[in-house]
Amino acid sequence: MKIKFSLSLKNIVVDETYIDHLIFDWEEEATPEEVLRMSEKWITTRNFLTTRMSGLKKVGESSFTIEPVEE
Repeated sequence: MKIKFSLSLKNIVVDETYIDHLIFDWEEEATPEEVLRMSEKWITTRNFLTTRMSGLKKVGESSFTIEPVEE
């Protein structure tokens, strides 16, 4: 199924540069199991973003939404 992902980051520092608000939106094919695994990692893994994004040093607030795309 096609899924829309949206990642919103506020008050972040990337390579010593302050950014007030950054939004990433993308769509991709994913199984329900893949979506469940990704959302579980987001909720349970400390520093989920900073360990995966090069240069990301600090995140003030973040939100991650996952929703199916109507076709």
